[in-house]
Amino acid sequence: MNGGLHIEQASAGDIDRIMDIFSIAKRFMHSTGNPGQWNGTYPEKELMLNEIHDRHCYVVKDGTGRIAGTFCLILGDDPTYNVIEDGTWLNDEPYGTIHRIASDGTVRGIGHACFDYCSGIIGNLRADTHRDNIPMLGLLEKEGFSRCGTIHLKDGSPRIAFQRPAQKSQYNNSTK
Repeated sequence: MNGGLHIEQASAGDIDRIMDIFSIAKRFMHSTGNPGQWNGTYPEKELMLNEIHDRHCYVVKDGTGRIAGTFCLILGDDPTYNVIEDGTWLNDEPYGTIHRIASDGTVRGIGHACFDYCSGIIGNLRADTHRDNIPMLGLLEKEGFSRCGTIHLKDGSPRIAFQRPAQKSQYNNSTK
């Protein structure tokens, strides 16, 4: 638990709530000047079902057990991170990548809980975000991530790349 928040592996039964959270997050991104990220149907339900099946997707529950956020943690090399421009990664140690972090906006601390939890699984973390995603840029920097350069997604879209080397976590992940 972290401030009343609980994180666990997502299950297929969580998919409708996860997709609701993405809809809320898309509206928030558009309202904060970031209309270029998560356009159309992305992230698609099929993608998220695959992430759940592959055990990459997590849900963040509030003190009542209601799902208030979600994220994916993928361990191992991310092919889109093989080439970084205008900078370098802080290290080449094994890492986990955090993708598709989203909240329904009802609970504070979802991002902190996500990053802290992920640090308990693998200390060396990477993430990326769109240049117009000002709230996420601020959160990553607040959480100790360093800007490392620019990576490009499969479709060629640029993203600002971040890394945070290993640090202590308050989570005990013995139940993962």
